[in-house]
Amino acid sequence: MKNKYLDFISDEHFLECVANLHSAYLKAKNNITKKNFYSNKVDTIKLTFDAKFNDIDEESLIQAEILRQIDKSINNSIETFHEQILGGIKGFEVGNLSGFDIKATDDTLFAIFKFNEIPKNIEDCIFEKLTKDAQIIKKAKFYLVDFTIDGKYFEKWIVGNEEYKVSHKNVFKISGDSFYELLTKQVNLYSNLENKLQVVIQDFSKLQPNQQTS
Repeated sequence: MKNKYLDFISDEHFLECVANLHSAYLKAKNNITKKNFYSNKVDTIKLTFDAKFNDIDEESLIQAEILRQIDKSINNSIETFHEQILGGIKGFEVGNLSGFDIKATDDTLFAIFKFNEIPKNIEDCIFEKLTKDAQIIKKAKFYLVDFTIDGKYFEKWIVGNEEYKVSHKNVFKISGDSFYELLTKQVNLYSNLENKLQVVIQDFSKLQPNQQTS
C-alpha cells in the first residue's frame, strides 16, 4: 500500500517522529511557565526599562520571554526530529553514541548537523574531527549538514584562506535540503517534507483529541 505522506519512510514512522516532537513541546511549555519564570535568572532591571522605554506592558514582555525560552529549549528537539526522520530511511540510522547525528548502517556515511551559527573555531574543530575520521575510515564520506543554508548546497569542505587551504576528498559541507536529496535520491524532497507536515500534524491531532499540537 502506498504511503500517505512520504515515499522514503513509513507513515507510522513519520507519525512517531511528530509525536516525539509534540511531547518535547509539551515538556518545554510545562517547564517554562510564568510561575517558575522568576525562579530562573531574570534581569528585572532590564525588564523594567524594556517595558517603559518600548511602551510595552510587563505582562506582554514576560510572555514574550517565556516563548523565547521555550523556543530555545526546543531547538535540540528539532535536531532530534531530523535525526529520527532520516534514521527511518533504509540503510541509515541515528548516530546515538557514535559522535554523529546520522550514519549509514554500513559505515559509508557519517554526518553532523548544524542548526545555528557557531563560532569559526568550533566549526574548524568539526572539520578537523571529520578529516581525521576520514583518514581512518577510508571508504566513508563525511558531512557537515548545515541547516542554516537555504536551498541547495553541496561542496567539498575547504577551510583556510587564499594562502593556505585545507580539504579532504571525502569531507563535505552540505545544506539540509541537499542532504535529504542525497539520502533519499529524490529531488525537491525537503520542500515536499515541509508541505506534508501540515497533513501529518492534522492527522496526529485527530489521534490526540484531548491535547493541543501547538
